[in-house]
Amino acid sequence: MASTAEILARRARLLGPNVSTFYDEPVHLVRGEGVWVWDAEGRKYLDCYNNVPHVGHCHPHVVEAICRQASTLNTHTRYLHEGVLDYVERLTGTFEDDLSTAIMVCTGSEANDIALRMAEAVTGKRGIIATDHTYHGNTTAVSQLSRTNIPATGDGSHVRHVPAPDSYRPLGGEGGEAHAQAFAAAVRAAIDDLEASGHGFAGIILCPAFLNEGFPMLEPGWLEPALAEVRAAGGIFIADEVQPGFGRNGERFWGHQRIGAVPDVVTMGKPMGNGHPVAAVVTRPDIMAAFRKSFRYFNTFGGNPVSAAAASAVLDVIETEGLQANAKMVGAYAKAGLEKLAEKYDWIGDVRGYGLFFGAEMVTDRTTKAPSTAYTARVANEMRRRGVLLNRLGIHYNTLKIRPPMPFSIANADHLLGLLDEVLGELGAPDA
Repeated sequence: MASTAEILARRARLLGPNVSTFYDEPVHLVRGEGVWVWDAEGRKYLDCYNNVPHVGHCHPHVVEAICRQASTLNTHTRYLHEGVLDYVERLTGTFEDDLSTAIMVCTGSEANDIALRMAEAVTGKRGIIATDHTYHGNTTAVSQLSRTNIPATGDGSHVRHVPAPDSYRPLGGEGGEAHAQAFAAAVRAAIDDLEASGHGFAGIILCPAFLNEGFPMLEPGWLEPALAEVRAAGGIFIADEVQPGFGRNGERFWGHQRIGAVPDVVTMGKPMGNGHPVAAVVTRPDIMAAFRKSFRYFNTFGGNPVSAAAASAVLDVIETEGLQANAKMVGAYAKAGLEKLAEKYDWIGDVRGYGLFFGAEMVTDRTTKAPSTAYTARVANEMRRRGVLLNRLGIHYNTLKIRPPMPFSIANADHLLGLLDEVLGELGAPDA
């Protein structure tokens, strides 16, 4: 068996430089089942990080659906096939009534690329607003939205970034309505700047749970003042549901439903096929018609019968295994466990989360709220050494990112919390 060093050297030679890996000691995975994965040496890890195997690694119902359809027929949507139509009906049935049409693609990046073109088709303008700590994909167009993976090439002059919301350090110094109004004011200023620039304002794209930004605790209605500014200026709201969608937040099936914000366009990806590459854009019929009129769009693999079968099987499992309810119950239990750890370790500055996306923000001092970024990286690496995979994110990269597959259980949460208690105790307080 090749060593880690040999595999890394081979990756660099075959895939090129700067192909990132997780952890100081990268993990060589060879098998997965449910919420567990195994490395090449047979070591077992609790997966508290991956939202791609949404209903669990190698779920037999999804695997069987893929194999059955792949052994029957797979082709593109210029031939008639009812599988994709049946799936789109099921998918749009989870949304508000007017979000009733969809385009099937292969990745979330493609979905967001189409969403930007929909905004241009509807408004005749190009200007887009995103937060200053977001990520929406890696096509030429959507990479310009990112401030966490800034592209070295391309034209981003039509993009404006607004400060990411932060419930722990709220804009304007106050939470609640003041925080919401401060965010809305930043959106209003960005709209004005885009209109003055000549690009004009087409829309805003947001993850409705602001997960890359550190998943701040925002109450339903919080986003409405900002969206009122968007609508007054004739723009559209694109909700990127790649991470908070498909029941992960526990309370509702989609992140925008939990926060009480109605989008014009919704994009989704990673969890949709449980690892099979399938994604989609959902929108209103009028926006779809404007897009179809402006762009002759065709995707060879988007909506193929195998992808539709995989995605439909994921919906089956979410429904039959009660995974949305599980996310609500287990997520609340795990969050409460983190709050107990915060009583023991005063360098846990804040605990927050939505369903099965939860974490703790590490600080050097609770009064100043100074972020402890390097310490958080040490915690993630120590957890990996103990057989638990998680990571970090947020505006200061000092928030533990815990985002397990949806079958994650109370017993799994206890295992995670027990080891995290050990790690925090052994590492001790971070340096000031």
